[in-house]
Amino acid sequence: MAGVIPPGRPGNLTPDQEAKLRELWKATLNVFGVIHNSRETGESLDGNPARDSLDETATPDKKKKKRLGLFGRKKDKDTDTANGVYKESNDSEDKYGQTKEFHDVLATQSPEDLRKAFWSMVKHDHPDGLLLRFLRARKWDVEKALIMLISTMHWRSQEMHVDDDVMKNGEGVALAETLSSDPSIKKEGDDFLQQLRMGKSYLHGSDKDGRPMCFVRVRLHKQGEQSEDSVERITVHVIETARLLLLPPVDTAAIVFDMTGFSMANMDYGPVKFMIKCFEANYPESLGVVLVHNAPWVFQGIWTIIKGWLDPVVASKIHFTKHVDGLGEFVPKDHIPKELGGDDPFVYSYLEPVPGENDKMKDDATKNRLLEERSARVKNFEAVTQEWIKGSTTDNELMQERNSIAGQLRKDYWRLDPYVRARSQYDRSGMIQEGGAIEYYPSKKSILNPPVTNGPTPAGHNPNDLD
Repeated sequence: MAGVIPPGRPGNLTPDQEAKLRELWKATLNVFGVIHNSRETGESLDGNPARDSLDETATPDKKKKKRLGLFGRKKDKDTDTANGVYKESNDSEDKYGQTKEFHDVLATQSPEDLRKAFWSMVKHDHPDGLLLRFLRARKWDVEKALIMLISTMHWRSQEMHVDDDVMKNGEGVALAETLSSDPSIKKEGDDFLQQLRMGKSYLHGSDKDGRPMCFVRVRLHKQGEQSEDSVERITVHVIETARLLLLPPVDTAAIVFDMTGFSMANMDYGPVKFMIKCFEANYPESLGVVLVHNAPWVFQGIWTIIKGWLDPVVASKIHFTKHVDGLGEFVPKDHIPKELGGDDPFVYSYLEPVPGENDKMKDDATKNRLLEERSARVKNFEAVTQEWIKGSTTDNELMQERNSIAGQLRKDYWRLDPYVRARSQYDRSGMIQEGGAIEYYPSKKSILNPPVTNGPTPAGHNPNDLD
């Protein structure tokens, strides 16, 4: 129910859950190489002199070994400590090989790079809320949660380049790429925008629990029509944009796969596997419900295959619906678009980038000032968190102070946002407003650019597929 804080979230933790959160923060700050001093005593989390003085003469190799020994792993299980060779984990939950990746990342990526990736992912979230996602996903196992967290930071910063490419460049750079003389660059820009213009997937409205909704019109996808990179890029762009729409205590989204008109020509297992990996490995606890709507009989065999790939928790969130009444069990009828039989008059139409909309991203002076202010706030949060981890009679006061700083970090992010994230159609429509205000049903007055047509009908599509 919207407005009620679900269990295992900031503000609704059991004593055991809070203890697990402390443990994860301690391990996380250790990986990030954060100096463990309290603000007054200069002591580490265990009461000893601060680690920076202890490690002052340590070589990089020694520091690296300390980071590799975070949990005191058994020599005969995951790591051969004599030669540092990783041994295959027997953990059945580690379907994406994150344990091995964790060891590789600690051995090759600097603590500061991982720390930057973490705080970049936090954005407007409560930092506790982000860590709690990983704890819940790993059933409150701190070691497994840390492995998943660090693997995600590596994926974001080194593989997918979420914040320094996908969200930073966004739709505006894609439009510029369509004019490139380099055929490969031009194709990537064309493919990215083509998916937006046809409305293959889009964000609109909220369900009965106040979760933002993503509609995926499966009939508009055809294997090979766009490059694999552009399909993955648009997927991450939509997921990251949906994160910006979350209004606490709501912290998950709803996805509606509109299977109307689906045929085998629309089936493509590659993007399905990528999407599953995103939600299971890199965006844990982000799905509230998945509605597969109007699936034809031919999809039954396909679903049997896909279900075998899914984590049972994710699979339990998937529901099949038929007709508007079935969808209405999860979405108010006046929130269901008319193309699905509902009363919402919304018709998707892509809003093209507006000249000059990203000019603030060129203002390095202001951007750097805001980044420095946020960095100072982050260090303050880390310092107070270190005191809170140690535990004392002032725990409640420290938690309140942490929550206050988290609130300031949220405001800081939205001031910084136009300097680090390219504007999207959801900014132009007024769904994402200045200062982080969110309007799931923006009025026409808030649209910054008049709508355009969905573009030319892609080859192989029926014009009736598009709105």
